[in-house]
Amino acid sequence: MVAPRALGVLLLLHLAPDEGDSTRRDEKPRNVCQGFANMNSYEDFDLNRTAGCFSKCTHSQEELCHLGNLQRYWLNFETYLVERSQTDTLNTSFLTALVKSINTSVSEDLYFSLTPSQIPKQVTKDEHQHPDRVRLPKSLFGSLKSDRPMVRLGIVVLDIGPGNVFKGSLLSREDGSSVLNNRMVGLTLGHIKVTKLAEPLEITFSHQYQPPNMNLSCEFWDATKGDWSSKGCSTEVGVCRTVCRCDHLTFFALLLRPTLDEATVKALIHISQAGCGTSMIFLAFTIVLHTVLRFSRQRFKSEDAPKIHVSLSISLFLLNLAFFINVGQRLKGSDAACWARGAIFHYLLLCAFTWMSLEAFHLYLLVIKVFNTYFSHYFLKLSLVGWVLPALIVIGTGIANSYGPYSIRDEKNITTLELCWFREKIALYVTVHGYCLIVFLFSAAILSLVSWKIFTLSSATAGKEKGQHWKGVLTLLGLSCLVGLPWGLALLTSLGPFTAYVFALFTSLQGVFIFCWFIILYCPSRSTVTSSSGTARVDHAHTVSQE
Repeated sequence: MVAPRALGVLLLLHLAPDEGDSTRRDEKPRNVCQGFANMNSYEDFDLNRTAGCFSKCTHSQEELCHLGNLQRYWLNFETYLVERSQTDTLNTSFLTALVKSINTSVSEDLYFSLTPSQIPKQVTKDEHQHPDRVRLPKSLFGSLKSDRPMVRLGIVVLDIGPGNVFKGSLLSREDGSSVLNNRMVGLTLGHIKVTKLAEPLEITFSHQYQPPNMNLSCEFWDATKGDWSSKGCSTEVGVCRTVCRCDHLTFFALLLRPTLDEATVKALIHISQAGCGTSMIFLAFTIVLHTVLRFSRQRFKSEDAPKIHVSLSISLFLLNLAFFINVGQRLKGSDAACWARGAIFHYLLLCAFTWMSLEAFHLYLLVIKVFNTYFSHYFLKLSLVGWVLPALIVIGTGIANSYGPYSIRDEKNITTLELCWFREKIALYVTVHGYCLIVFLFSAAILSLVSWKIFTLSSATAGKEKGQHWKGVLTLLGLSCLVGLPWGLALLTSLGPFTAYVFALFTSLQGVFIFCWFIILYCPSRSTVTSSSGTARVDHAHTVSQE
């Protein structure tokens, strides 16, 4: 009877609820993404579990993750790999690594490949089949020669995934800023801190062609701030590759920050369309007013300044009209129609730039040179330059077959704007950017001379007329619109969306400013006739030629 009794006891014990088991069932499993469970554990199992947090730690699961601990885990792993690990190579789906002993007396720079999904390996200087690579200058190791003959170098390529880990302030921008290919490159000598290198190391990142509104920046992970920083790093951006140069060792990445996201592009289009529509109305008023004054005032038939003003108004009116058609039509129609729309838009833009420079040239003759300024058929010659020179440039560009579809893409490489413009970047840079820069520099130089002349005259007559400096400032603002200085703001649009908004606003409203200038100059009230600025009086009284 002993055996059955013992069996019954065992059966009861088995069926009875176990408090210890109950406690274990109620205990929640430890969350790896909090970073406490395996802070100093770097076995394959621990690495794989922690790497899963790269995709789990998103905005919706943020409360389940401790980003600081996770980031610290991977930064410490880099040091562990060099100081304590017995493994020289590591190859997983999320990480590749190489640990190599380096002689500090090395006689040449060292190159290592960073090819995705491959373990980093040492390559030669001329091995161009590795577009992703790192160059470590020999001076880096030479500076350690007095302390140790050999050092262990660790190179880690880490895929940080789409989550929040190692994203820092990029998360708060909400404009699609990202880390190129979600890939970080770590360089370390273990516990040896390397900073302020005399010769910087170089990391080359290959990438697809990036849209013009995308800013590329080489940065490192600053563990003290828990964010990306560009201190000590410089960026050399190329078409399909970018070279980063930094003066220390740590984790590096190439960050992509769009200067114009989709919402900004749409806002700029709306601002430009509203401004261009308003400008067209006022430019039409300017043209009509000039026609009326030409028949009612005899001197309008002989003076050249009003003719130049109205020629600029016509070119800007046609440019704004072409802008509406081009943006509204997008890429509708045949390739030949798109080619023609791009060529016409280019021609009218160059005409506007050219007439702005002719305004500056005429201003130079009126205010700076003054004497010996007679030219036979002066306005006819200006017209040939203003309308024919752009045509010659467009013909040459058309022969090179440079016109075609043009698109602006956002940070997700999604097209936000399509129009018929340039398909060859070199032609765009030379015939538009370069032409605009020349006009801007020429106009700025002339306006500088005119401002010197105006304020010199103002100081000479300061005792006779009050408020002369204020009138001079207003005169310069009006002249700056005539000679196209607002277009120079295009040089600053890379600084951010704010400058892009300012550029779109001022250039699209140029027609309004010209109309106001025309009214003040040629339709003054009795009170303003006697107190008009020196430049205005010159423009009224002086005529360069008789046609």
